[in-house]
Amino acid sequence: MPRIHPKSLLSALATALLISGCGGAATPSAAPQAAAGVKGFPLTVDNCGVSTTYQRPPQRAVSLNQHATEVMLALGLEKSMVGTGYLDDKILPDYQAAYDGVKVISEEYPSFEALLEAEPDFVYGGWKSTFDEKEGRGRAAFTKAGINTHLNTEECPTGPVNAASMDEEIRTLGKIFGVPERAEERLAALHATLDKVEAQLSGVTPVKLFVYDSGDKTAFTAGGKGIGNDMMRRAGGENLFADLDKAFGDVSFEQVAQRAPEAIVIYDYGDQSVEDKKKFLLAHPALKDVPAIKNQRFAVLPLSSTVLGVRMPAAVESLAKQLHPGRVR
Repeated sequence: MPRIHPKSLLSALATALLISGCGGAATPSAAPQAAAGVKGFPLTVDNCGVSTTYQRPPQRAVSLNQHATEVMLALGLEKSMVGTGYLDDKILPDYQAAYDGVKVISEEYPSFEALLEAEPDFVYGGWKSTFDEKEGRGRAAFTKAGINTHLNTEECPTGPVNAASMDEEIRTLGKIFGVPERAEERLAALHATLDKVEAQLSGVTPVKLFVYDSGDKTAFTAGGKGIGNDMMRRAGGENLFADLDKAFGDVSFEQVAQRAPEAIVIYDYGDQSVEDKKKFLLAHPALKDVPAIKNQRFAVLPLSSTVLGVRMPAAVESLAKQLHPGRVR
């Protein structure tokens, strides 16, 4: 892809966006015209410390990270997208056809210049790293260029992240794009899955769980502040490190042994396979007396299903089937 000098491009793009009255960068005289006839606008959204006023729905959006992209596609917004990037997994089959119609800007994070070349009016990121200031992609840089941004709220929680957080994220995106009814339809389907699992697990004894994400010197595991904690509870499990006051964190393998998990949930992603992770855990001397290791009781979830997005209910159902195969079908 040809490079364009970032300062020249930034200046030209900012001017074009200001003239078009796009998003929060619209001039006062253009704002009433942009909002005219569009129900729900202007709309102000406070997101992870950034307040944005949208004068109309974004028309040239870019999504980065799996869960952000799939929220967009679940809301049928592919025609409002000019680019996407950085998958962790295969796109869900239901959204594959829509995804195939969106340009992939980069296999991982594109440079700020590459993003500007797509001429977006909105960038939606799943992880904080989307808007890495050291890489020149800070949210302030996008604002200066007249481009609105939104970060998945699991990255800036005000409390535990749970199914209500999923609802809020999807509803907010529905409002931003002027399709709140689509958000409600999608949430109804997602909650139908959660309700079915809840009914099937009524009265079940929770399985004591330890999440193994990665690590050899210490174990990187799921704490109590991420969506994974709520997922385990809904799947008939008990997260033994729910007292870890963050979404993820490191614990010692000795701590894992002391808490004696009955099953281990492996997060599947990256270069280390599930089988390699199992072999490592089964051979670890500190874990030899742990019930989950003695019984070789493992469950597996793809990492893309354990973050705040549309995969959460299906992941709860999958984990529940693995933990309680006689109850959930």
